[in-house]
Amino acid sequence: MALKFTTSYLEDSVALFQYYKKLAERAMEQVADGQLFATLDEENNSIAIIVKHMAGNMRSRWTDFLTTDGEKPDRDRDTEFVAPPATREALLEVWEDGWSRVFRALEPLSDADLGRTVTIRGEAHSVTQAINRQVAHYAHHVGQIVMLAKHFAHDRWRSLSVPRNRSAEFNRQVAAGERSQR
Repeated sequence: MALKFTTSYLEDSVALFQYYKKLAERAMEQVADGQLFATLDEENNSIAIIVKHMAGNMRSRWTDFLTTDGEKPDRDRDTEFVAPPATREALLEVWEDGWSRVFRALEPLSDADLGRTVTIRGEAHSVTQAINRQVAHYAHHVGQIVMLAKHFAHDRWRSLSVPRNRSAEFNRQVAAGERSQR
């Protein structure tokens, strides 16, 4: 995410969501199809399960964002943690559907909407609080995706930020305008 000065909370939020979406995608690109479905042990989730859960959360939270509770009555959260889509293509379809709901919900909002009240699981939130809640939630899960992808890619891993032991080179490139800061 290139650094851009703005005073718009909504613009910043959309940029953060786009950054985390792309970060997870860049991580997932580095693993073989089968590794999307692999777990480290029986207590951990695969990348595919995390994607399925995030997409389920996105569908629930962002569909009719301003007018209905963010925990939809037809959401069965427990099923998000079993039986992910069977292929990379199907998984990425679910992923894209979830993110499209996020961006469609945020697009029409204005600064005047930020103080409006929405509910999540019957609890009142300002629109700003609800957005913050989801940024934190998605960042958490994207971190899990990145960690798993880095583990599975191992020696094929290409850094998504500043490569280890290369800070000076990275900073020189940023100063020279050859790279963005993220």
